[in-house]
Parts: sequence; C-alpha cells; structure tokens
Amino acid sequence: MKKSCVILLCACLSLLTGGCDLNKVKFDPALMAGHWQAGTVHEYYNANGTGYTWDTADDVTEEEAQPFTWTLQGATLTQNHKMEMGGIVPKTYTLTKLNATILCYHDNYGTTYNFTKLNQ
Repeated sequence: MKKSCVILLCACLSLLTGGCDLNKVKFDPALMAGHWQAGTVHEYYNANGTGYTWDTADDVTEEEAQPFTWTLQGATLTQNHKMEMGGIVPKTYTLTKLNATILCYHDNYGTTYNFTKLNQ
C-alpha cells in the first residue's frame, strides 16, 4: 500500500511540474528590432527576422555589412549569416539580458557581447 501511494505521489508531482517552464527564460523578440552597438561591432535587427552586421575595426561600413536571418526562441538567439560565395554560417547565442536599451548574450566558447541600442 505504501509503495502504491509513493508511486501515485511521484506521478502526480511529475504531471504538475512536467508542463512548467519555470527554468526557461524567455525574451520578447519584438525588443530585438533596431541598431545595436558593442564597441566597434554593429548589429541591425529587422522585425521580419532579417538583419546585418559590420565591424568598423575591420574597416567595414554599414553599406558593406554581412546579412543574416535571425530567430529568438526563449533565450536562444540563432543568426544564419549569408556568405558572399553563397554559404550559410549558423551562429547560436544565449541571451542573458534584453530590454529596450540593452542586449547581452554569450556563445558556447565563453565570449560575451554587451550591446547598447542606438537611437534611430
């Protein structure tokens, strides 16, 4: 009898917590739209899931920027960079902060990016 009660209790707890997303952080993709800058790196996100990036330290201007498509699901930002020769380079980041003025994310290799939104 005790064993049945323990199994029933575990099953109930599993059902109650299994559907919860308490540990997953979610960010609003609408906040991504706009021009972001971190030092010499610029990223521009359009609301339609496209964007482009350039780095003035590499003597690259906005007109020469590299285009990408992007998605934001939960805290996972995926950028698919379009190369000049036709290839696609996917890059995945984990957001740690996103609001109207600050965008922070990191990659799996320990590099952190802290962007500030520029006024448009």
